[in-house]
Amino acid sequence: MVLSSANLPSRRAFAPTAIALAALLLAGCAVGPDYVRPQMDVPTAYKETGGPWKTATPQVIDADHPWWEAYGDSTLSALIVQANAANQNIRQAEAQYRQAQAIAAAARANFFPTVGLNAGATRGQSNSTGTVKLGTTDTLGLSASWEPDLWGAVRRSVEAGTASAQASADDLAGARLSIQTTLAQDYLQVRVIDLQRDLYASTTAAYAKALELTQHQYAAGTVLRSDVALAESQLKTAQAQAVDLEAQRSQLEHAIAVLTGQAPASFSLPPLDSASAALPPTAESLSSAAALHVQLPVTPTGLPSELLERRPDIAGAERRVQAANANIGVAKAAYFPQIVLSATGGFSAGNLASLFNTPSRVWSLGAALAQTVFDGGLRKAHSDQAVAAYDVSVAQYKQTVLAGFQQVEDNLATLRVLDGESGLQADAVRAAQLAERLALSQYRAGTATYLSVVTAQQLSLTNQRTAAQVLGRQLAASVALIAATGGGWTAAQTNSGN
Repeated sequence: MVLSSANLPSRRAFAPTAIALAALLLAGCAVGPDYVRPQMDVPTAYKETGGPWKTATPQVIDADHPWWEAYGDSTLSALIVQANAANQNIRQAEAQYRQAQAIAAAARANFFPTVGLNAGATRGQSNSTGTVKLGTTDTLGLSASWEPDLWGAVRRSVEAGTASAQASADDLAGARLSIQTTLAQDYLQVRVIDLQRDLYASTTAAYAKALELTQHQYAAGTVLRSDVALAESQLKTAQAQAVDLEAQRSQLEHAIAVLTGQAPASFSLPPLDSASAALPPTAESLSSAAALHVQLPVTPTGLPSELLERRPDIAGAERRVQAANANIGVAKAAYFPQIVLSATGGFSAGNLASLFNTPSRVWSLGAALAQTVFDGGLRKAHSDQAVAAYDVSVAQYKQTVLAGFQQVEDNLATLRVLDGESGLQADAVRAAQLAERLALSQYRAGTATYLSVVTAQQLSLTNQRTAAQVLGRQLAASVALIAATGGGWTAAQTNSGN
């Protein structure tokens, strides 16, 4: 049927109609389940909260108070700032986040029509009923095609892409936190080794004096040669143990260099300035973080329910559940027909001079409907795969949450136990140092053998080194607790651009 211009709707009437039709098409339902966070039984409080070790006011640790500042060490703070800027694992996570953002942007692009511009010139010869024609055709045109999101496949794809990008942002936050806490633990262990080096410096000095004493007494004929050998063995053993500390410190120093984006050859960490390195250590200096010029902070744990929003790995796992849920809708949308709207318009003429004349105008409008009738079960397989992937992500999310609860409880328990152990070990150090002094006095008086001196010295050194190691474990556990509770990070940071 041919319509006259009088029967055609005016442009003014057509525009609202087209807009309303487009809105109706875009408002189509989105197939697949709407996302709901998986339910978990979350305890109301931590089992280890409120132990006797928690006597101080917890430090403020949030996005405005970087957690490492709670240790009060400017060198540590500078190293972590450097790692944030130069660590290669963090840069890798940043690149992966940008990649996820680009994938999400590509999914959103499907909301809009595809528009193309073409221009061409052809010259050819044709033969029709014996008449040979030679001519040139110039064309200029614009084409557009659009697939309305009737079943929500694009919306579900955008939902999945956005959730995946947020999960990648959470991964970036998790990578930063992991690098920061690893660096802090390595740095604090270096400082504990520095404390032990001071311990061995004073110990070997005392052992050297004991060896000199036995040598003088042996020369005077008052002791046996075996006493000299015992004293010498004691000194050499302590010196060997001190050398072993250097190997441990070098390895930790190399690790810190890599964490801060440097080659180990170009990085060194000076030892602590210790005015008391040549003095005999005390139980207090071996068990107090102040001896390392750092503080042992008390970390706020919050409620278990808050952990779901405060740990980047848990938030990332939850957002992957959301992405997997959206992918179910994408798979189910394949069961419905696809509609593609297309339009072309332009000019076509035998020469450039008449290309833009009214008779040279060409246009077309079209619509195509496509529906898969048989695919051998391919769509069902994709749908089943999406459902299974969702179930996998739910299980991974729940396992991540449970592991988070365990890590908090483990480190709370460790700090509680180590606090009591530190006090007992300090008492053991005092008793061992007293026994060492008494044994040496008795040996000088001739009322004890040198074997009793060696035994007391070994016991004293062992207890002092154990006290320093307990302090190191306390510092490592405090950092691990900060990591387990998210380091002040919250899921809201991802939503605001990380």
